[in-house]
Amino acid sequence: MKNYTTLADIHDLDGLIGEARSLKSKNTASNTGKGKTLGMLFFNPSLRTRLSTEKAAKLLGMEVMVMNADKDGWALEFEDGAIMNSDKAEHIKEAAAVLSQYCDIIAVRAFPGLKDKEKDESEYVLNSFKKYASVPVVNLESATGHPLQALTDAMTIQEFNKAEKAKVVLSWAPHPKALPQSVANSFTEMMQRLDVDFVITNPEGYDLDPDIRKDVKVEHDQEKAFKDADFVYVKNWSSYENYGQILDIKENWTVNQAKLKNTNNAKVMHCLPVRRNVVIADNVLDSENSIVIQQANNRTYAAQAVLKRILECRKE
Repeated sequence: MKNYTTLADIHDLDGLIGEARSLKSKNTASNTGKGKTLGMLFFNPSLRTRLSTEKAAKLLGMEVMVMNADKDGWALEFEDGAIMNSDKAEHIKEAAAVLSQYCDIIAVRAFPGLKDKEKDESEYVLNSFKKYASVPVVNLESATGHPLQALTDAMTIQEFNKAEKAKVVLSWAPHPKALPQSVANSFTEMMQRLDVDFVITNPEGYDLDPDIRKDVKVEHDQEKAFKDADFVYVKNWSSYENYGQILDIKENWTVNQAKLKNTNNAKVMHCLPVRRNVVIADNVLDSENSIVIQQANNRTYAAQAVLKRILECRKE
């Protein structure tokens, strides 16, 4: 594994999930990253991604440097050929090249602006680091995807699954802010690679990008979608068709215990942070159906497996 920016970088999914679970049960790779440095740049806030990835690196013996790039660094210019006579003080060409001198792996978190679909889908921040860095790049959530979260989700489903072929439902939920499609996109792509019965449920107007969704069934009736579900993954996203907009809050889409009655006693997942009693009700989050804390714990081991693969690839 040379980089980890999309799920396409995983060539052996079962092996990678198995390695993450093995690292969770017993850390056998504490010297893999000895003498190596992970640099993490955050253009947006983070709690789980930041701390779990830092812990993962340290479990491998790596040193870690963290920078809030949107506050602590120079404003970066990403456009080639730009005349830099405005507020941008440093070009990505120099920034990425310099960081590559300090770090053995660069990890970047940069959300979409949700105003310009074409610009967001170009993944100009992440892809600029890939273009100009001379070391591997890891995606800590980008404009269109969150592959570390998706690997965590696959690991969690595998741990908790008791069905021969689990029914997994990705359910939209209300939220007062316009959020990216990133987590939902990567979860959809990951479920397409697993042997599960996968359904997406969302109100009309909130269908995900058809190029990512492909032939996955979309059910606009949440109650119908939840029938016999083994796992319900709850997440809000803004409209893709009316890009970045909140068309309707749809408060009746909040996931509560009443909605789980027709499921197969489904386990409920969410990437966190979650707005209680808006996205998911207290009576779900505080119940045995909720596995959001266990899911968050797995973030460390998914990241550890990815970093380990990248470090091993660099030694070859």
